[in-house]
Amino acid sequence: MESARPAHHADLAAVAELATAAGAELCGQRGGLVYLAREGRRLPLVESLAAAIDDPDQHVAVGTVDDVIVGYGVVRLEHMHTREVLAVIDDIYVDPMARGIGVGESIMDDLVAFAVGNGAIGIDATVLPGMRDSKNFFETFGLVARAIVVHRGLPSRSREDGSS
Repeated sequence: MESARPAHHADLAAVAELATAAGAELCGQRGGLVYLAREGRRLPLVESLAAAIDDPDQHVAVGTVDDVIVGYGVVRLEHMHTREVLAVIDDIYVDPMARGIGVGESIMDDLVAFAVGNGAIGIDATVLPGMRDSKNFFETFGLVARAIVVHRGLPSRSREDGSS
């Protein structure tokens, strides 16, 4: 049976493994490398995820099938200059072998409940271009585009002179 629950420190190894898989999947997506460098979870993953578990403005959920962790999500509360709170989903990932059976929905329900319980006025998530399944998933929860980020890569000095 699929379900979601708050993550605990004992879950960190499993969640970090899923976060590694999520990053690898994003690398192959258009815009994925820049996304990971700018917005991606900080390394080392275990420390970053432990900090999220301990932060009262963040919520880490794990999705399970028969008590085995197969997905995770992280939402944080962003305190805007208007004094309102926006919930931002930084991570949501389900192992490909466990997709399509409701694990992602259980995780999302848990993240939304945290946002509502903390008075958030809305919830944001990022979907990269071409990730139609992810876009459709979020739309089932009422999330729609409110901004589109455009980007153009530029040659860097390190690329031009061969240094890293």
